[in-house]
Amino acid sequence: MIEFENVSKSYGESKVLDRLNFRINPGEFVVLIGPSGCGKTTTLRTINRLIEPDGGKVFINGEDISKVNPVQLRRTIGYVIQQIGLFPNMTVEENIAVVPKLLKYPKEKWQPIVRELLELVGMPYKENAHKYPSELSGGQQQRIGVLRALAASPPIVLMDEPFGALDPITREALQEEVKRIQKKLKKTIVFVTHDMDEALRMADTIVFMSGGKILQMASPEELLQNPADPLISEFMGKHKGAPGASLTAGDFMKTRVLKASRKTQTLQSVELMRKRDVNSMIVVNDDDTYAGTVSLDTIKALGKAGKEIGDMMEDQAPIVNLNEDAHDTFEKLYTSPVGYVVVLNDDKTVAGLITKTSMAKAMGEALWGEMLS
Repeated sequence: MIEFENVSKSYGESKVLDRLNFRINPGEFVVLIGPSGCGKTTTLRTINRLIEPDGGKVFINGEDISKVNPVQLRRTIGYVIQQIGLFPNMTVEENIAVVPKLLKYPKEKWQPIVRELLELVGMPYKENAHKYPSELSGGQQQRIGVLRALAASPPIVLMDEPFGALDPITREALQEEVKRIQKKLKKTIVFVTHDMDEALRMADTIVFMSGGKILQMASPEELLQNPADPLISEFMGKHKGAPGASLTAGDFMKTRVLKASRKTQTLQSVELMRKRDVNSMIVVNDDDTYAGTVSLDTIKALGKAGKEIGDMMEDQAPIVNLNEDAHDTFEKLYTSPVGYVVVLNDDKTVAGLITKTSMAKAMGEALWGEMLS
């Protein structure tokens, strides 16, 4: 358990944290969010003593962390930042094993940990352990940064806007992975973001801050239904709704999707998906209208080098218009065999995708209660 007791921090005349009092329970995924300068990153960094408060105390499992050696404290708390900070002269395995080695784990103890963690994110040990960071994609590098934070099995992991520099598809995949790992390993995660989509998708509890104070600490559903301050309502933007609100598919889609012409050949298609870290993509006609989808599994099963993906297209993905009612769209989403819905403009070109994510579930429950459960 992490507990803040009257924690304050100032820089000159500027008060960054103003007598914070809140508690984070073991195994909880807590997201700190708010406008720039609200104090969220400062709050995060007081937990591992990268920033020392001017007043008040932070407790971990009842122990005042100001009494704990800061170096020892940081070795028991995972920390992931946007810049990743992988050591370029170390292999993937060596990067992940940094903290276990500092803690004097023998090789026969830390090497199985590396193997297990790599498998956990779909990066098999044999293929990846001896690569260097420069040989990895941005998404893979960020995965290794997360694994390094988990390698010594810390009960608490701090994450400071870790996915902010990634493209939307890779970012969403990593969000789902981190949430899955957190549930599996039962870690307490404190996560900073400025993105409300990300907060709604990942959090058990959202802490909304402004001016160094907490305006509201609540579940995503409670925040959506009952924002406690006009600033929160404004920050929620398109997410704030009530039953019967006229929301459409366009309000929930992501617009940056991977598309390719039906004449694109197999090896090029596989490389496009690899670079974007996805396992399927949209196929379009010469006039850019929607033609279908193709998956990596289908290409592997049916494709030969030089074959066009137009010959292997699938039509399993539900299709909706940009202006289709959001309620109807979510019903199609949750029965979709491929886990997403394709959103089209009136001229049949691709507007975006709505994916089956925890955000969609949270939004559906917040807007329509139990109708989707």
